Amino acid sequence: MADVKPDIKNDEQQNFSVGNNSDPKNLQELTQYIQTLLQQTQEKFQTMSDQIITRIDDMGNRIDDLEKNISDLMTQAGVEGTEK
Repeated sequence: MADVKPDIKNDEQQNFSVGNNSDPKNLQELTQYIQTLLQQTQEKFQTMSDQIITRIDDMGNRIDDLEKNISDLMTQAGVEGTEK
């Protein structure tokens, strides 16, 4: 079975950075800070979602291949498979 390497970094590696590292000083800076943070969070969730969907698709393809191989082996062995 192939090793699956996680593409998702642990929490310590997923530090969100927002422009300058200073604390917001007024309402406009706070608003910009929050908008940037929310945008970065949305991008991270989209990336994770895409990775999950890709892995599900890969798993589906592997299951299809496995079913075909089992069917071929049963045919070669002369075993009649039950239809679904």
